[in-house]
Amino acid sequence: MKAVIVCASVSHGNTRRVADTMARVLGAKVVSPEEAGPAELTGADLVGFGSGVFRGSLHPRLTDFVEALPAGRGRAFVFATSGLPEMPFAPFTRPLVRLLEGKGFAVDGNFSCRAFDTWTPFRLVGGINKQRPNAEDLAAARAFAERLRGGTRG
Repeated sequence: MKAVIVCASVSHGNTRRVADTMARVLGAKVVSPEEAGPAELTGADLVGFGSGVFRGSLHPRLTDFVEALPAGRGRAFVFATSGLPEMPFAPFTRPLVRLLEGKGFAVDGNFSCRAFDTWTPFRLVGGINKQRPNAEDLAAARAFAERLRGGTRG
């Protein structure tokens, strides 16, 4: 199986740690949106898209990349890291999942975990979730990737 993970990790490397953990399970190459192009994704059996959450949304570098993709098909998954918990009625990943589905991807699942965050109000106290993603978070990311590798929804 050829897998590629497109990851926008810009603040503390949290999202990249999750992407690297998944990549080891999937045998995937991890690239930034700037390094990836439609040719990079051509022939991939599975493509992951992930970023940190900024003001409730995934990073614009990632969403702009997906918006620019031509229509296609294939399996995909979405993942995110965030200082604040995800709201069940409005998951951070939902807009990107819908965008990918509109492009013709079959989205096999999404994953999110808490992460170190120094967004302005939290910076005053040195940030929140200083030890995240932790071993438990990365184990959950591995398990998610193993389900994807096995062909089941994450």
